[in-house]
Amino acid sequence: MQQQMNTGNLNQSNQVMQQPPTMVSSKDLLYLIDMMSWNLNATKKAHFFAKQCNIPEVKHALEQACQMHQKHYQKILQHTAVQQNGMLQ
Repeated sequence: MQQQMNTGNLNQSNQVMQQPPTMVSSKDLLYLIDMMSWNLNATKKAHFFAKQCNIPEVKHALEQACQMHQKHYQKILQHTAVQQNGMLQ
């Protein structure tokens, strides 16, 4: 019974937004900054370790991880780009 109630509440609280908000809250902005920092740090670390690695398979996996985190960083940056009127895209 308890599990059914939790599932019902979960479905109600996980509704998808049809349109993003026109403003980002301070808390959301701090989280976006954290995500960018994490991805930039992971990019740098993967790149550093790939350069140090002598095992081709591991080096390739690290290079792929570097590229993935770099893409994530760029994607977050694109989503947070500010238009001339100061509103988020």
